Parts: sequence; C-alpha cells; structure tokens
Amino acid sequence: MKNILIFLTLVITLSTSLESQAQKLSAGDGVRISFLDIKDIITGDYFIEPTGLLQLPFIGIINTTDKDIKEIISEIEFRYDSLYRNPQLTVHTLFRINVLGEVNNPGFYYVSELEKFTAILALAGGTTGNADLESIKLLRNFEEIQLDVETIIKEGSSATDFGLQSGDQIFVPRTWWADAKGLTILISAASLVVVIIALISK
Repeated sequence: MKNILIFLTLVITLSTSLESQAQKLSAGDGVRISFLDIKDIITGDYFIEPTGLLQLPFIGIINTTDKDIKEIISEIEFRYDSLYRNPQLTVHTLFRINVLGEVNNPGFYYVSELEKFTAILALAGGTTGNADLESIKLLRNFEEIQLDVETIIKEGSSATDFGLQSGDQIFVPRTWWADAKGLTILISAASLVVVIIALISK
C-alpha cells in the first residue's frame, strides 16, 4: 500500500511538472492559419491582444488565457471543423522574439515553431562580419542559455527542437578579435595625435 502511494505521488508530481513546462502564448504572440480547400479568406496571421483574446474569422474570439499551445490549437481546429466539412487546415504558432547583437537588423520578429535557426538569423538581415557564431546565447528571464549553434545548424533543428519560447532573446556577440582590432585603431589614432602635438610644439 505504501509503495502504491509513493508511485501515485510520483505520477502526480511528474504530471504537474510537465504541465508547468507546457509552452504558452503571450500577448503579442500569434497563430498562422492556412486553409488549402476553403474559398473564404481565412489564411493569414492573427495575434493575441493584451487582454489574451484571439479574434479569428468566422469562429469569433478564443480566450488564450491559462491555456497552453496544444489547447489553443485544438480549440481552433475544433471550431473550424464544426464550421467546414473536413477542412485542410494547418495552425502554427508565432513567437515574438528579440534578435540582438551582431546582426544587420536587430529587433523583434515573429518566428514559427518550424523555423530553422539560420532562417531566424536571416529575418534579422543575417549576421555581420564581426559575429561570433560559436558563442550565440539564448536569453530567457535574465538567464543565459548557451546554444550549440554548429550542431543546431548541422542537424537542421527547428525552433521547437532547440527549445525557443515566447519572449526569448537571441544574442549574437562580437568576436574578440573585432574588439581587439578596434582597440588597435584607437591606440594608433592616439599615437598619431601625440606625434602631431609633438611636431607642433617644436
């Protein structure tokens, strides 16, 4: 009996842990809906309002508050399935993330769970010549998460595969030699100024 209670406790704890780790969508995130066989204009990107409400064509409002991604997608699919007969429907999530550092166009971007890492960097205009690709970091809730970018790119991992979540920041740092090069230029410029001053003083 004691062993059964311990087992049940472990099961409940594990279930609670998994539930707490379920991914959620936040205000500003969205969904990308695609219909292949419906003439109505439904295909498009739709975003969650600050109130947590998601307005979709023909099926109205879905409240995303306290629902994980699977629940939201299931509700969308159920409502459209009730409206159309066997619709060819796909629903993908859109995370709002921030790409920072050595990229040509840093800023906020919407990324689907299927997006490859190289495609995410391409959204931000690609990396600069000073980017340290081996030290790219994922920042989440003020914590640093080191990414094995070489493996991620080699394996063609999607955003879901390497654990991208809503609100994440991808930071591309500068290479140390780029900073060293800049320092060398400053030192050279300072030396030149000293020489000029010395010549003028004579």
